[in-house]
Order: sequence, then structure tokens, then C-alpha cells
Amino acid sequence: MRFGVLGSTLMWSADGEQVNVGGPRVRTLLTLLLLDAGQIVPAERLIDGLYGEDPPANATNALQAQVSRLRRVLPGEIELHPSGYRLAVNWVDIDAHVFARLAADGRHALAGGDHARTAKLLREALQLWRGPALSDAPLADAEATRLEELRLTATEDLFEAELAAGDNPALVAELRQLIARNPLRERPPVTAHAGALRRRPTGRGRWKVFEESPHAAGRRPRPDPSPE
Repeated sequence: MRFGVLGSTLMWSADGEQVNVGGPRVRTLLTLLLLDAGQIVPAERLIDGLYGEDPPANATNALQAQVSRLRRVLPGEIELHPSGYRLAVNWVDIDAHVFARLAADGRHALAGGDHARTAKLLREALQLWRGPALSDAPLADAEATRLEELRLTATEDLFEAELAAGDNPALVAELRQLIARNPLRERPPVTAHAGALRRRPTGRGRWKVFEESPHAAGRRPRPDPSPE
């Protein structure tokens, strides 16, 4: 089985067929268990993630009912423990955990100056995303925010690596889109790497990207002096 939470919660069989997990609450339960796959998740945390501040009168029984529904598609993977439940699946089968590992490896490669490897790892990581993180677990907003922050950092790292590795005209459009989505970002990719942009031929597109950043005011990069 493979699982996805970087978007809606999905499950695929070993032959790649998508499996119908069930209704919204069952998908939420699966999401919560996948975030801590291999670990015991306390029942109280699962109840909070399922019902928030408005749990049913007998929340424990309600949780058990959702677990029973999930066991119909995962009959051998959900373990009952005195304090909660454990989903016995490997992290390599869950897109969020694979993404985090690839993003960390990409950042390590970037720190070592291996820009080609950085770009390869981070492109692979970012391709795992299908939409907003944990969209089937609306009460897991803290974890969703953490994953979205990792996504943004990985995107910035990718731009840094590709700017350093060589000219890529497609970056201009991608940088413009990222700046528009994150205008107050402390590490906007263009201003963070203005030096890299400045070292390249000054095409109109690159100047336009820099000027569109709200952080660019008063910090326009100077063109390289003409050779005498």
C-alpha cells in the first residue's frame, strides 16, 4: 500500500489502483494515523483531530466505530494499544514522510554545493504535492502549516540551486508566481539570490522579477560595469 496526504488523503494498492478509503471521518482518521505512522497515537489526540471542541457524548465509542470502518480497507495494519492506536506501515509508503526526507537531503546537497543533485532531489520532492497539505484533516492545522512551510523552503532551495547551476528561462515565471503568493516572505527567492541574478546577462525578464518584489525597494541590483 501507498498513502498520500499532500492534498486529499488517498491510498493505492500494490498494483497502483486507488483504494476507496471511506467517508470524511474515516479519511481524517487515516490522515492522523499516517502523520505518526509506526507510533502509538493517543486516543485523545485522535478524538480531538476528528471532532475538535464538539465531540459526541461517547467519544471513545465513536472513535472505535471509525477505526472499525478503517479496518475494512486496512485489516491488518491498525493495532490497538492501551493508550491508543498504531498504524503499522512504513514511512517510505507515505508521501509526506518521503517529501520531508527528500527535502532534507536536498538542503544537505545544497549546503555542499552540489546544485545538480539538489535540483533533482527537490524536483522529485515537490512533485509529490497534489494540493494543500492534509486537506482531509482540517483540525490538524499546525501540522499542515509545518508541511506547507517545508514546501515553501524546498521551493526556495530549488530556485537557489537552479540559479547557481546555470541559466533557466523558466525560472523567471516560477519566481514571479512564488513572489506573488508570498509577498511578505522573509526569504524571497529573488532578493535572497539577487547576486546570482546580477551575475547573469541582464535580460528584461530578470529585472522585472526583481522589481516586482516588495522587498526590492531601494535595493535594485546594480548592473555589472561594462568592460573597458
